[in-house]
Amino acid sequence: MIDALILDLGNVLAFHDNEKLFAEMARVFGTSREAMRQRLDGGLWHEVNTGRLPGDSLRRELIARLGHEVSPVEWFNLWNCHFTLHDSMIRETERLVGRLRLVLLSNTHDQHIEYLRPLLPVLSRFDGLVLSYEVGHMKPDREIYERALEVAQVPASRAAFFDDVQRYADAANSLGMHGRVFTTTDAFREQLRALRPDLVD
Repeated sequence: MIDALILDLGNVLAFHDNEKLFAEMARVFGTSREAMRQRLDGGLWHEVNTGRLPGDSLRRELIARLGHEVSPVEWFNLWNCHFTLHDSMIRETERLVGRLRLVLLSNTHDQHIEYLRPLLPVLSRFDGLVLSYEVGHMKPDREIYERALEVAQVPASRAAFFDDVQRYADAANSLGMHGRVFTTTDAFREQLRALRPDLVD
C-alpha cells in the first residue's frame, strides 16, 4: 500500500516536444537546430533547471551568446511552444485528489511553471510542488527526492514515483520508493492498481 503519489510533470501531465523547441529556438536566434541543442545540452540545461538562470536571465544569456535580439514576450512564447496538455492523465490525477498525498517533482524552469500553472489548475490541489529551480537540485540527485518525501510526509516505502525517464525512476527505487516508468495513462492505472487497488475504479 502507498500513501503518497509523486508525479513528474513533463511527458506525464504535459507533453514536451524538445525537437520542436530546438527547431523554433534555432529559427528565432538564427542558428541551426543542432547548434541550439548542443548549446543547451552543453551545460545550459543544468543552469536553467537549478535556478541559476531564473526568469528572463536565459533570454539575456542567449542574446549575449548569439547576438540576436528577442523580446521578452516573444521569448516567453518561444520557450513554452513545445508543451501540450496530457488530458487523460490530468483527468486521472484530478480523480486522485484527496485520496492520497499528491506531490509534483519536476526538473523545470520558473517560466515553464509560470506558463503551465494556469493550464493545469489541478496543481493547486496538490499537497506540494518540488521544483528543481527552487530546490537547486535536479533528478536524479538524492536531495530532490528526499525533499519530495518531506513534502509527501511519508517514508520512502509508502510513496510511488512516476517519471517517463528510466534513470529517474531507478533513482527513486534506490531510495526505497516505488519508482515506475510512466508511458501511458492506461499503463499508469494498471501500475497504480498493483500498488494500491482501491485507487483504481
